[in-house]
Amino acid sequence: MRRTVVVAALAASVASVAVPAGAQDAAAVATWIAFDAPPGSEGRAALPKPLTGWTRDDWGNWSKRVGSGRPRRVVACALDFSGYVVSQITDDGYLRLRRTGQGVPHDLWDQFHEGQRTRILTKSGVVKAISAVANGHFASLHRADSLPATVDGLWIDVGASTRADAERLGIALLDPVLYDRPAWQFEGYATGPGAGARAGCAAVATAAQSIPSAGETIFVLSTQRIFGWVGLGAFLSRLGPVDAITAFDDGRLQPADGFAKAASAGGRGGRGGAAQSVRAALQGSYNDSIRVISPAVRWPGSIAESVHERDITRLNNLAAAAAGVSRGSSGALALSLDTARALAPRTDAYGALEKQFLALADLPGAPGHEHPVRAAITAALPKWARDRARVDSAGNLVVVAGPERDPVAFIAHMDEVGFEISGILGDGRVTLRTMGGAVVTAWEGRPAYLHFDPGTDGRTAAPLRGVFVPRDSARLRAPGMMTAWFGVDSATLVSRGVRVGLSVLAYKRGERLGGTRLVARANDDRAGSTALLAAVNRIDPATLPRKTFFVWSVREEGGLNGARAFGAEHGRTLTKVYSIDTFVSTDTPLESPHFAYAPLGKGAVLRGLDNSTLTPPTERERILAILRARNIPVQVGTTMGGTDGSAVMAWGPVHTSLSWPGRYSHSPAEVLDLRDLESLSRVIEALAISR
Repeated sequence: MRRTVVVAALAASVASVAVPAGAQDAAAVATWIAFDAPPGSEGRAALPKPLTGWTRDDWGNWSKRVGSGRPRRVVACALDFSGYVVSQITDDGYLRLRRTGQGVPHDLWDQFHEGQRTRILTKSGVVKAISAVANGHFASLHRADSLPATVDGLWIDVGASTRADAERLGIALLDPVLYDRPAWQFEGYATGPGAGARAGCAAVATAAQSIPSAGETIFVLSTQRIFGWVGLGAFLSRLGPVDAITAFDDGRLQPADGFAKAASAGGRGGRGGAAQSVRAALQGSYNDSIRVISPAVRWPGSIAESVHERDITRLNNLAAAAAGVSRGSSGALALSLDTARALAPRTDAYGALEKQFLALADLPGAPGHEHPVRAAITAALPKWARDRARVDSAGNLVVVAGPERDPVAFIAHMDEVGFEISGILGDGRVTLRTMGGAVVTAWEGRPAYLHFDPGTDGRTAAPLRGVFVPRDSARLRAPGMMTAWFGVDSATLVSRGVRVGLSVLAYKRGERLGGTRLVARANDDRAGSTALLAAVNRIDPATLPRKTFFVWSVREEGGLNGARAFGAEHGRTLTKVYSIDTFVSTDTPLESPHFAYAPLGKGAVLRGLDNSTLTPPTERERILAILRARNIPVQVGTTMGGTDGSAVMAWGPVHTSLSWPGRYSHSPAEVLDLRDLESLSRVIEALAISR
């Protein structure tokens, strides 16, 4: 029997098949990238609609037979890519991980998963979680952490406090753990882990909708490719003789001309050969030829691997030709996935607080670009406060109430850490400067939005979608320069109104973890803004014993600029100023508990000492006495960082920081507890109305 192995690239032409426009192909492939199919569990759940006529074998392979007679062909792909499983549930409710597969798809694969959303596939359903990352405010304590993170440094936070809490969520050893991201596309690209391989599976499933003009075609969505194509090998060993096998493999690096090149090794350069691995895996099969096809992709092996619709279309054409079917003009087959956030309203006392927080947390608001947040807070104010609200020259939202004596101020900030465009490169990448102390390693490879400011007519253009560009490889933990790419060149960017100074933020989606825990980007300081808003909504202005400023400030991150402007205008008249901001807690597995330890769920925190403020002991005792009299839980502690109040106190008022304990500060995965947020809002109310 003659056995020939061919590695084909998408530059290959299919002369007999026309190439359709493929405008919707990227959107279709994005649904395949978002489909959960971890190694060993690919066939665990039913295939989503509209796949019909497929059967599953003992290995979890899905197959579909179309036609009859000779020639007899197999057209196959593999659904899986490298992932993780639960290897331990710790006594304090965290999960430890074991990587699946042989080797890693990228040098930074483990680090790409640090500070990210994850989902755990349990027998009873999906459990949402995040992977821990060191607090951004404690960067000086982690200067020795110069090497990239490894799987041994990954901790998964499910919102549990004990092993029993985690087990009650249905979590068990060996449950798959996957990076959680939306079905993401931009400018004709579909992006996400394993994008090239999933584009191949979309092509196989698309071709399987048609009947071959002659012979029989067996389509296979196979399992455990990352262990050496064992699922497909087992399927073929029981299939009997076939005339040709076509396997769609991982994506390969897209060079400057936009097409992958054929190579004798195939696969991803330097990471094992597609031809050799397929040959080894399929040695038990009976066939005359094996052909391996790898699509061209950007950033192969990363969580931002991206395949363009022109290459998806070519891939569909190659699959149709290999299957002996006619290529229609309907484009790639899209899966129907339930990807919407389906949070049932809380039935406990925290429902309204959670709803308000999530509404603010998901809004973009980099320093100097807080307008969406300011508008949302204004709309949520009670009528008495909305009638008195004004925006000062700096952009701060200010509400004043109470009699003209002993003025005090409560101040929370509206902005968040993020990035600002510092330059536009010729290939369309934008260079970025950080705004605030962002944990930059946690942004590499993430979906990105380029936000526009309102025009002269007050309208704001829709943001551009793209990705934070990941490094190809790294010996050091931190990237030298952060860039983002939105799928077009510099001339196109400029024509669309892109300029230096616009903000770039990650895709955001605040949601629940276990119990009363929430995860979101911009907890710092949308949580403080929410607590202040909740307090104002409970306060009757007639009960205020003194003139009280309720302030939502701008440009706190990286400069306290909004607070400085407020202080310059009102600071000399104030007797006290209370800043409402995060207490960065060491209640995480990556920090020492001997400093800044304030457990989540134990109440608000009186932030007695940080890098810029020491609250006088007499003031601390006065505040604690007020709170004890009202049975409001509160913790006292010291942490790092500074707050808006430290900028205002330069004009004379006594400053105290009122906080909630937060984990993983200045990362995309900040965590809080609603019990602490409720406690904080009560603290603000109590201090505002106390005499």
